[in-house]
Amino acid sequence: MSTPVTHIVRPAGAGHETLYVGLLCLFILLAAAGVVSWHGVSHEAVAVPSHQLDARRDLSAAEQGIYADLRVTLDEVRLLAEEQPEPVTPAQLAREGFAPFAQDASSVSRGSHAWNMVQHSYVGLSQAPEVAGSFLLRVNGPDADVWINRAPSASAPSQMDDKTLADAGWQQVIAQFDTGVTRQHRH
Repeated sequence: MSTPVTHIVRPAGAGHETLYVGLLCLFILLAAAGVVSWHGVSHEAVAVPSHQLDARRDLSAAEQGIYADLRVTLDEVRLLAEEQPEPVTPAQLAREGFAPFAQDASSVSRGSHAWNMVQHSYVGLSQAPEVAGSFLLRVNGPDADVWINRAPSASAPSQMDDKTLADAGWQQVIAQFDTGVTRQHRH
């Protein structure tokens, strides 16, 4: 019988492996930083005319909520208008539960607007102008736009053209899509 032989295998030094892994990580980080800086595009905010406000920058949180609700409800207004011959009234929208026309906790916290219809447009006069201004949703066939008036004495305009609205203190709310909102890469 032969005696068992034991071979002792010493581990290779981990120093070289650690060095290679560290260098690989450093290379990946440098490559990623280079790609990010190479594809980065700087955008400068575009100033809006005095009769307009940017929905993202110039509206309070309550006003942004009402603006978003009006934009969403506009689709429902168009669908209801196709189904019935008479205009869709704010009272009908409130009965259907569409914000901001429905009187609920959300509408109360956003200024308790009293909604009326003027020339196929929806005017919501704010009962708390310090919380949110008065809103106007002007529907012109396929086009629609939203206007705001922050004056405590805001009233429903008699005419719905841009000049009359601007002269009465109403400002058009526009949505600008720039840095921080969306980035498009055209390939």
